[in-house]
Amino acid sequence: MKRITVLLAALALASASGAVSSQSGERQALREALDFAKAKIYPALVNISVVSARFSSGRTTRVGGAGSGTIISPAGHVLTNYHVARDATRIVCTLTSGEQIPADIVGDDPATDLSVLKLRLHERKDPTRPLPFAMLGDSDRLDVGDSVIAVGNPLSLSSSMTLGIVSNPRRVFTRGDEIQEFDFGAGSKTGMFTVWIQHDALILPGNSGGPLVNLQGEVVGVNTRGGSGYGFATPANLVKRVVNQILTFGEVRRGWLGMSFLPVAKLDRETGALVATVDPESPAEAAGIRPGDVLLALDGQVADCRFLEQVPVLYATIADMPAGKKVQAEFVRGGERLAVELTVAPMADFVGTEEELTALGITVQNITVPMAREHRYPDTRGVLLTGVRGGQVFEEAKPPIRAGDVILEVDGTAIVDIAAFAATFAAAREQNKEEVGVVYRRDREILVTLVKLDKDKPRKPGGELPKAWLGVNTQVLTPKVAQALGLEGRRGFRITEVYPWTKAHAAGFETGDLLIAFDGEPLKASRPQDARDLRNLVEDRVIGETVEVTVLRGGEEKKLEVELEESPASALDAKTAENETFEFIVRELTFMDRIERKLAKDQQGVLVTEVASGGWASVAGLPKNSILMALNDQPVTDVASFRRVMKEVEDSRCPVVKVFVQRGHRTSFVFIEPDWTRKAAARTEKK
Repeated sequence: MKRITVLLAALALASASGAVSSQSGERQALREALDFAKAKIYPALVNISVVSARFSSGRTTRVGGAGSGTIISPAGHVLTNYHVARDATRIVCTLTSGEQIPADIVGDDPATDLSVLKLRLHERKDPTRPLPFAMLGDSDRLDVGDSVIAVGNPLSLSSSMTLGIVSNPRRVFTRGDEIQEFDFGAGSKTGMFTVWIQHDALILPGNSGGPLVNLQGEVVGVNTRGGSGYGFATPANLVKRVVNQILTFGEVRRGWLGMSFLPVAKLDRETGALVATVDPESPAEAAGIRPGDVLLALDGQVADCRFLEQVPVLYATIADMPAGKKVQAEFVRGGERLAVELTVAPMADFVGTEEELTALGITVQNITVPMAREHRYPDTRGVLLTGVRGGQVFEEAKPPIRAGDVILEVDGTAIVDIAAFAATFAAAREQNKEEVGVVYRRDREILVTLVKLDKDKPRKPGGELPKAWLGVNTQVLTPKVAQALGLEGRRGFRITEVYPWTKAHAAGFETGDLLIAFDGEPLKASRPQDARDLRNLVEDRVIGETVEVTVLRGGEEKKLEVELEESPASALDAKTAENETFEFIVRELTFMDRIERKLAKDQQGVLVTEVASGGWASVAGLPKNSILMALNDQPVTDVASFRRVMKEVEDSRCPVVKVFVQRGHRTSFVFIEPDWTRKAAARTEKK
């Protein structure tokens, strides 16, 4: 019996040892696979930093952002998400080696949330140095449980890799029985063509646009959204079709028939696609197809949409059809099998181009067919007013024109798009017209108003006229204050501060002096409400007049003669300058600025009083209430020098403007990187 027990123990030990050895081998194999995949993908990963244009309240604002991307060609093409690169005015890609390369957008595809960028390889220190790039794999081969790696730059930090598995290679988002599309916030929608790869490799904000990679180091998806421990990636096979079109045409061209579909499982059918919507003036409507028809086949291919996951595939099939192609649709209506011929139309962009017209203080947008359909406009005529600056000509019109109105006609000329709209206003200016008539649509109404072509900027309210001034601060010698000083019964004022660099300072006034007489007249102030009495006495005199002031110092009376000087200029009186390119305002430093900020008498510079949110100065981080002392190493001493140096900066159009500032006791630099192309366009429009 003892021998059997020993034998069983030996067998158990051997079995456990084998299991440990097996697990160790599996871990080693996984480690080697991860190292292989990392070597393939990691060098091709980029951290994308962008500044994007947004339109708000009638002006262009700039927003900083970040995301991830993958270099997919030796020519420097970078794959990322559309929502990362959307409306970017500046893009910089940082490789894992630390090299930074600016990039431009080759093409966007909001419908799949993809963008292709092109690195400016000619700007590299060594343009001939080979560039690492990754390969796109076959996403159709993914299965539940396959290991995948999410690579990217979470939270805009340095590159990272996380390991997970494929949870579902064919996931769709639904709202009820329909495919859910996502809106980017400006009307652009995405999701109708995408069957997502769901996985549990951790992704965070900043991972967007980064690759989902298999253990062979191939990109099998583009990480696009995530949350609650799940990530969702656009499959590589869909990405390939989009990238090929962008690199061929600079855009994605799709066919359109004007139908939406639902699955047919609830109709107890194995195949087919239920026609849910037929758009007006679409090829489907022209062919006589109606909601409720069940599509059986299209262009000879069976419509197989029993489940929602199959609907995007049908949309993609239609999208792949070239515009102008004639296709046959077979469908069932009321038990009868029918066939019609349709002519494929090009799919229109959902959202029209939006621009700022700075001279008018507005932003406007072209109206596309999908926009007209979405907003139930009767047609695509006119331009949509998306924003109005407060106090500008459109808001001041009687009646005022508001965001959401559609401009149909200006000065008797029908408006078809933004170019025509801007040209009509420019022509009116050339004819020296002071105002023009504008016809616009608001909801169901057609309204008319007059718009002035130029509105004078309101003048800055002036400050007070200069008055005589004594350069001290005081407090009333109330009974309590007098008692605290051991001077019961005394009246007058106690000096709390003597301003430096003043006549009062030169005359010998000191903090703690008690002012008891002014030009021989006793000062009788003893109540808090008497605080202005001394100021009133001084302001009744003439600037430059010499007065005798009796003070009590250390128990002894002293008579001091002091020349009354001009009161310091207030902030309202200070000269100001506004820079419209970078959108910030400065003014000259006043005497009180130097006192309150404890600055030197000869402190040079101008005070930054306003920084418009979303402007180039704001994006760069120019702090409000800082002192601007130099621009591109050129000293700024006052408003005049600020205007001169800023003109030099704008004329030279340098890509980076170095701003030297002081805030508190610290100095620092701010680097403004403007988009001069937009500035040039604004100048052209204003002319």
